[in-house]
This record gives sequence, C-alpha cells and structure tokens, in this order.
Amino acid sequence: MKLSNIFWLAAGLMLGASAFMPNELSAQDMMSGLDLNSPQMTRADMTRADIENLIAAGKSIDLSHKSLNGLDLSGLDLAGANFRAAYLNKTKLAGARLEGAIFDQVWALESDFSGADLTRASLFGAQMQKSNFDGADFSYARVAGDFSGSHMRKAILARADLSADMKNQSMGLMRAVLRSVDLTGADFKDADLRRTDLSFAHLNGANFTNADLSGAVATGADFAGAIFGNTILTDCDVQNATIDAAALPVFAKAANNDSLVKK
Repeated sequence: MKLSNIFWLAAGLMLGASAFMPNELSAQDMMSGLDLNSPQMTRADMTRADIENLIAAGKSIDLSHKSLNGLDLSGLDLAGANFRAAYLNKTKLAGARLEGAIFDQVWALESDFSGADLTRASLFGAQMQKSNFDGADFSYARVAGDFSGSHMRKAILARADLSADMKNQSMGLMRAVLRSVDLTGADFKDADLRRTDLSFAHLNGANFTNADLSGAVATGADFAGAIFGNTILTDCDVQNATIDAAALPVFAKAANNDSLVKK
C-alpha cells in the first residue's frame, strides 16, 4: 500500500490511539510497518536551486506531495508555501521563513527547523518525530501533529492552537503529541493546549501564563521551574509529574494530583 494512501490511518492511530484503545500505542509501533527506507521517504525530486528559482519567480510556491528529503533549505523565504503531504525527512529548514506555510500531512522525521519562523503555519496531521525545533516560532500556528522525541527548547508557541480537533475523529483524535519532547524554556503564553499529549515532556522553565491545559495528558512530565499564571489545568492528567512544591495550588483541579512529585 502506498504511503499516501495509508497516511490518515497511520496518523490517526499515532495521534489518537488512546481515544479508542485501553493501551496507547507508540508512534514507533505504528510506523513499524512502513518502509522508511523507500525512495519516497529518502529521495529528493528537486534541488535547492530548483526551489530558489521558484522563489525568484515570485509566484505562489506549491510543493505539495513533493519528496524533498535530505535537502538543505536553511534560511530560505518560503512564507505561505504549500508543503501539504510532502516528504521532508532529514531536511534542513533552519532559520527559514515559513510564516503561514502549510505542513498538513507532511512527513518530516529527524528534520531541522531550528530558529524557523512558523508563525500562523498549519501543521495538521504532520509526522515530525525526532526533529529539531529549538528556538522556532509557532506563534498563532495550528499544531496538531506528532512531535514525539523532538527538541523544542525555547520554542515560541504563544497563542498557538495545539488542541484536539473534536470535529475530525474518523481516523483518531488529532491533536498535538509532544510526548517526551524537550520543551525547556518554551513559551506557551495564551496557548490552547486542551487534550494535548505532554506525557514525559521536559517542561522546565516553560511559560504557561494564561494557557489552557484542560483535559491534557501530562503523565510523567517535568514542570520544575515552569511559570504559571491564570493557567487552566482542569482534568489535566498529571500522574507522577514533577512540580515545584510552591506550585502545588496551581494543580488543585488537575487529575491524579495526589501522585505529583514535589521538588
């Protein structure tokens, strides 16, 4: 079966297995049947020069369904570009301008988006495991993809929407999956994190001012040093999560708060 034909099955199960199964499956388990060494997942149909020519032409940039694996596109101005269902595995987009770009249904495993401008971008159903987003700016972006095992140190997610899409569950619960992601110093001010998966995430020093984490899953997460203010944690599952002892009152309405590990 072609990757393009099984995307929503794999994506839905990866992002929302817990909505249907008592034991949540890992993203790695769901990808075990895919051929990650296939040409579609490893080759590039274009070169950096080809894309620079598209930019120079001044037209809208449509890279949907393209295989751009392994290319170095660092620093390019690709604002508004359409990458829908493209393959960007091990691609470098460090420092690129990607404001308003569409990354829905992309495969971007082990890619480098460090310092990229992803403001107002759409990342719905994206598979971006083990990628680097250190210092990237997701302000106002729609983020409903799987970022498990990635780095997002000091990333800006202010006013971003990482919440579950309750209207689109035919193939699973689509939401931001930040499982085991390093989010040290990340900025979640005013972000919508309802039902987001933050399990085992490193959230040390992250800013959750005015953020809504109601119904989120934060089991085993490390909130030590995190900043709270008007933060909503109603029914957020914090089983075995680590917090500063002084922050205990903030978690009064969280689920399983009796198992919190206090520093």
